[in-house]
Parts: sequence; structure tokens; C-alpha cells
Amino acid sequence: MNKIYIKLLLASLLAVLYSSCNDYLDEMPDNRTEIDSEEKVNKLLVSAYPKSSYILFCELSSDNTDNYGANNPYTTRFLDQLYAWEDVTESDNESPQKVWEACYLAITNANQALQAINDMGNPENLRAARGEALLCRAYNHFLLVNIFCQNYSEQYSETDLGIPYMEAPETELNPQYKRGTVSHVYELIEKDLTEGLPLINDASYAVPKYHFNQKAAYTFASRFYLFYHKWDKVIEYSNKALGSTPTELMRDYYSLAELPKDPLNNISNLYISTSAKTNFLVQTAYSELGTIFGAYYTGSRYSHGNLLAQTETFNQAPWGAYPTNAYDYRRSYILYPNIYAGTNLDKTLMPRVPYLFEFKDPVAQTGWPRTVYVALSAEEALLNRAEAYIMKEMYTEALSDINLWTLNTLHSGRVNPVLTEDIIQQWAQSYKYYAPDAPTPKKKLNPDFVTLAEGSKQESFIHCLLYLRRQEFIHEGMRWFDIKRYGIEIYRREVNGLQIISANNDILKIRDNRRAMQLPKDVITAGITPNPRDN
Repeated sequence: MNKIYIKLLLASLLAVLYSSCNDYLDEMPDNRTEIDSEEKVNKLLVSAYPKSSYILFCELSSDNTDNYGANNPYTTRFLDQLYAWEDVTESDNESPQKVWEACYLAITNANQALQAINDMGNPENLRAARGEALLCRAYNHFLLVNIFCQNYSEQYSETDLGIPYMEAPETELNPQYKRGTVSHVYELIEKDLTEGLPLINDASYAVPKYHFNQKAAYTFASRFYLFYHKWDKVIEYSNKALGSTPTELMRDYYSLAELPKDPLNNISNLYISTSAKTNFLVQTAYSELGTIFGAYYTGSRYSHGNLLAQTETFNQAPWGAYPTNAYDYRRSYILYPNIYAGTNLDKTLMPRVPYLFEFKDPVAQTGWPRTVYVALSAEEALLNRAEAYIMKEMYTEALSDINLWTLNTLHSGRVNPVLTEDIIQQWAQSYKYYAPDAPTPKKKLNPDFVTLAEGSKQESFIHCLLYLRRQEFIHEGMRWFDIKRYGIEIYRREVNGLQIISANNDILKIRDNRRAMQLPKDVITAGITPNPRDN
């Protein structure tokens, strides 16, 4: 393991990361203040969640976006770099650097809370706070290792570079760390997770949905063990999150569909509401997500447009399509995607993230764009469990979970939402594997944790499961992690409407070095070994 040196200057992070967010920082405790009471510990833990989101750069790096060409002016150098899998050099609130800083700042706050609890003798009244701090530390490291490293692999993770795992508050100007390996980081995450889970107590929170309540903690555990390939643990924690009647926790799409669709914020504001039973953990971020994935020209050069919707996502489902009319496929969904089309505008969107604005000066109308997003949900716990069942070849159980999702998402008066093993296999086998000039939803899977025989029942079920996940998490960044986990090669191309102008512009190959986001430049300058890159 490489010896590295990291300059983790908390004061600098506070100044650099949130210099434009003074009002919001007023809510944070002064890190020099002695944390010596339950109230101060709980206040500190409000800042143990990242205030920058990974969603934008993960979504643009995935196959959920197409390039609409140089004639579309609605882009920035930052977006260009993300789409092209280049090392990001531009400054932006949603850059990998900001996420790195936000996660480590959150980890620092979690560690300070843990130190304060230890100094007070681990009293019973801080048991739940200790659990939350451990979960926050595990969660932030989990985000970092899955963004800035290769995916977990039994074959490679013993040598793949990890990220520094911080287990104590900073007391030195230039503390020395080992970057370690991906495998070691996962071991430490599991240690924090298993220690913290039994301590979580929903009664300790005024608004549980903004914290690691029990359902959120169990769902995070199911995600962690899914990525860790421990299928029994995925099922165990998904069961705990969903309980005996998961249908009671599923999203109420009928209520969402009744809202006016213009503006799209009408629906997305309710989608992220803490009153929705399905939303287990809700987070805020300084972000342009609401405009980029909204009915605006912002960022429209790189979009999930009609071609993707027609050939890969919404119109190629196991429950059937409507080829006679380009827009009829939407009607199979209770809440169907919105289509925005015009000159330099081609977006097919689901209302996932609202556009919000925090005013600095209401008179001058200045401030910062914000959003709120669902970090953990009942649907994720359900789909995590379905995937684990497929890995264990428990197809009856997997099919039951898949149909819970389809029955809750699809309009039964327009399609038959009940899938069978035969339907899934026939659907998967009806497609050739994806080619950039002949796109299909079926992309060659290259996982190193399971052998998927071509045309087998298991491969067909995984294709179906990944199709559902792609829809469930569209505009939320999760597709990027599925691409990494399953070794899916993706291509860059230029399109215009339903026409492919050029294909094979670039290919992100299996274990391509660019699958691990490059560390921030200033962190590399401080002495951390950068991720490898091809010359």
C-alpha cells in the first residue's frame, strides 16, 4: 500500500467548499467549540451528511445521456469533461472535487462527534448519536470508494487503490495516511456499519427522513452488501427495511400523476417529500440538477432524449411497447415521462429532482441553485433484494419482487404488469446485444463475481433487473454504479433526434481506468497517489 500525505485543513475546507454559502453555514457548529453535551453532538451530526451531490457527474458519465452535437450551445467545459470521461479541471459545485471535500468534511464531523461521545464516557443518552455517526462515516466512505476507485471485485480489490479511511478527528496539520486498497476500505465500512446499525433509534430525530433512521440504515446496508456480493446479507437487510408488507411503503404514483405536469416541479417536489413513506433518506445539495434534468435548455447538449427512450429505456420493456406511435409508450406508466422537444432541446424526463433556489438577496434576486434528492428508498431495498435472489437462483422470490415493482409502477388498464419467467426470458432473448449504431436495452454483461451464460435464465433475469433499476434511478446517478459493477462497456456517439450522426466516438471498456474518477488536483498535489490513466 502506498504511503500518502493528505492536507486535511478543516478551516480551509470550510472556507473553500462553502465560501458562497454563509447563510447555510450559520447552522453548523463551530468546530473549535467543545462538544460536551447531547445537544451539541446532535447539532454536529447535522453536518455529517455531504452537502454536494454525486448525481450529476455520475449520470452524465453513464449511458443515460447522448451528445447532441456542437451546434447545441447549451453546455460548459465542465459538462464536456464529464461526458467525455476526462479528468475534470473545471470548478463547479457538482464536481468530483466538491464531492470529495464534502464527504471528507462530513466524515470529519462524524469523527468529532464520536470523539466527543467517547470523551463523555459513551453515555446511554448518546447511544443513538453514536450509531448515526458510525453510519455517516461508513456512508461517506462508501460514496468515495465507489466514485474514486474501481468497483469492488474479489479478483482485483486486494490491489486496486482505495481511499483514505479516516477514523479519528484531525489533530495535525499534515497527518500521514495510507490510501490502502478497495478491499480494506470495504472491511472498514462493514465494521462501522455493523457496529452502528443496532444503535440507530428513530425516536432521537425530530425529522427522521433527514437522518439515518432505521429503514434508511437497513437500505444502505442492503446496497453495501449488494456491491460487496454478500447476497444473504442483502436479503436480510432489505427484509428489515421493507418489513412484512412492502406494498405499504411503495411510491404512490397515482397521487403524483394527478398533479399538473407543467411545471415539472409540481411533481418532483412531492416526489422528494419526507411525507412519502418510500423516501427513507432525503438529502439536500447545492446543485443545477433541477434545471439540467428539468424543462430547461440548461445542459441540453448532453441529454436523455427520445432516441434513448425509444431504443433503450422506456419503450423497450418486458411488458410491451407501442411502436405505432412514438409517444404512446409513456401511457403504460402510471407516472409517465415528460417529453420536451424543440430546437436544441430533446429531453425525455422523469420528475426526480426539483429546482430550488436559496436567495442571498431577495431584492437583487441573487443566490444559489439547490435541490433535494432521495438518497435511499423502499424501491431500492426491493430491487436490491430481487438482485440478490437472482444471484442465489431463487427465481420465484426474485419474480415476486420484480412484480411488486411493476404492479406499483405500471398502469394495469393499459398493459399487463405481471411478468413471468417465460416473458422475461423471451424478452431478453429477443434482442441482440447493443451496438452504438443499432442500440438495444441488452448490453453485454461482464461481471467478475458470477458467470452469466449467454441466454441463460440467470442472465435474462439480470437484464430485466438492470432494466428496472435503470428506470427507477434515472436522473439519480445510480446507473453509473451498475455499469461499473457489471463491467458494461458503453459508447459515445452524436445524435440528432432519432438519427445517429456518428458512433464509436469513444468506448469505456471493461476496467477502463476512467471508471475511477480522478482525485482532485489539489489532493494529488498534496501527495496522494493519483488514479492511473492511459497515456
